[in-house]
Amino acid sequence: MPEAPKQTQSNHSSNNNHYSDVALADNKNTKLDFIEEVTRNAGEVQKRVLAEILSRNAGAEYLKRHNLRGGQTDGETFKKTIPVVAYEDVLPYINRIAAGDSSPILCSDPISEFLTSSGTSGGERKMMPTIEEELSRRSLLYSLLMPVMSQFVPGLDKGKGMYFLFVKSETKTPGGLLARPVLTSYYKSSHFKERPYDPYTNYTSPNETILCPDSYQSMYSQMLCGLCEHAQVLRVGAVFASGFIRAIRFLEKHWTLLCQDIRTGSVNQLITDPSVRDAVARILKKPDPGLADFVATECGKGSWQGIITRLWPNTKYVDVIVTGTMSQYIPILDYYSNGLPLVCTMYASSECYFGVNLNPLCKPSEVSYTIIPNMAYFEFLPVQKADEKEGEEELVDLVDVKIGHEYELVVTTYAGLYRYRVGDILRVAGFKNKAPQFNFVCRKNVVLSIDTDKTDEVELQNAVKNATNHLVPFGACLAEYTSYADTITTIPGHYVLYWELILGSNKNNNNNNIKIIPPSVLEDCCLTVEESLDTVYRQNRVFEAIGPLEIKIVETGTFDKLMDYAISLGASINQYKTPRCVTFAPIVELLNSKVVSSFFSPKCPKWTTPGLKQWSNIN
Repeated sequence: MPEAPKQTQSNHSSNNNHYSDVALADNKNTKLDFIEEVTRNAGEVQKRVLAEILSRNAGAEYLKRHNLRGGQTDGETFKKTIPVVAYEDVLPYINRIAAGDSSPILCSDPISEFLTSSGTSGGERKMMPTIEEELSRRSLLYSLLMPVMSQFVPGLDKGKGMYFLFVKSETKTPGGLLARPVLTSYYKSSHFKERPYDPYTNYTSPNETILCPDSYQSMYSQMLCGLCEHAQVLRVGAVFASGFIRAIRFLEKHWTLLCQDIRTGSVNQLITDPSVRDAVARILKKPDPGLADFVATECGKGSWQGIITRLWPNTKYVDVIVTGTMSQYIPILDYYSNGLPLVCTMYASSECYFGVNLNPLCKPSEVSYTIIPNMAYFEFLPVQKADEKEGEEELVDLVDVKIGHEYELVVTTYAGLYRYRVGDILRVAGFKNKAPQFNFVCRKNVVLSIDTDKTDEVELQNAVKNATNHLVPFGACLAEYTSYADTITTIPGHYVLYWELILGSNKNNNNNNIKIIPPSVLEDCCLTVEESLDTVYRQNRVFEAIGPLEIKIVETGTFDKLMDYAISLGASINQYKTPRCVTFAPIVELLNSKVVSSFFSPKCPKWTTPGLKQWSNIN
């Protein structure tokens, strides 16, 4: 993810702006010294952070309600007094703030906006309170990224980064506060829009193209600018791997139009936003038939293997998140990039920004993030105890975690979250001085994920239950099912459900019985599953970040064979349960070998707002 630095001055600063090597080196050394200092004194920094949070927010209703008196800022009292909570526990307070209550409910500083999470509660996006000061704290973490990266890849200040960055829809709460994704908030802030010239934040995409609310126009214009400046590009990326792959897929579909624009020196009339057209025109400048021929030749070849290094030959690495569920995209990224390094630079969420990767050229499977201890107050709940009733002694402080152990992350933030369970499962990989370094393992309870969607087993079960109602008039029922996040056969990826059916009229069901159920009914089952999933999934479907859901009907006895296979690998027949999601390639191959028919959702599920049904959608 690109660094997002300080303020003043437009992104349209000329490359002639002077940024001396001495100033660059000084800035790099200052940032690296900062990392060294806060990690060396991680315990002391954490005590100071907690004391600051509690003293600043001493008047907050939430703390008073839990009998934490003003002046009590030590960790021991805090842990005895304040409970560990999940989103549902703080939702009543959040709803009051959203409704317009401006009293100090969660913190003393006024809540400036809500940051909508990709996680959901009751099918709706979670809303995380934030304060104006947090923008500076997030900027600080961003500012550490390139000084770290430049230790491993020299010369990054001599060219540009081609990053595909986008804003998403936002709403206003009844009380008038904005509710929007954290990156949308950042890109629309002065910290990003008015950043001064810096060789490390010199991007091919003008601000206007990033801030365009129309996703097609934004993608088209960013890709066009990236092609026009292809020789200057030294690094490419997006936030998530899935987003970058969508950009390459967009190029596959639209390269002829893009080449025409380059050839004629004019912007396609489909781009109607005046500010976008003006920004792109400043880069397009004049006809370039030579570049158009080059792009057309490369894109017109039969294979797209290595297309990144072919079109942007000076690219040194791909900057995307490929940890957690995003690791499923590594093979296709390797294919498109000819095996360029895949770099994960930072770890963050809507609740809080957490840490940076101090070894960015490591293998994706070895990525670890060093927690920066002044971002928030961090505690860790051992995974084996995560579903038990927590006692204060169960949580571990930042400096006391143990290598090889897994924990659920718990944060206390300046913006009013106290001992809040983020839901991320982390494994301790090592330490930088006294600050731990964590591998991201997974989101707790997530079964399926393609993009920013996170579908858990309970939600999937409810969606499948709703869909099987369509089978009742045909005397059919669902014998067994499992699921798979397919990111290999389609771009964008899509959910696949494997269904084994039983017809009530024939318990000895044979493969041909599926023909009794009209295809339109099974397509309706696909759509019902999608309509039953949360708003994040549905929004991603509408904006084509996820493809249509597929139901594959398998032969009778397929799930018996699946159990036999698991037992052959050592599973206990007494303890075997059908997995509700599969990822192991041989199991996927087994299931696919038993498919007798498949059906896709015939249209997008309904989605009208970014997850907050009762509030209006604005751009």
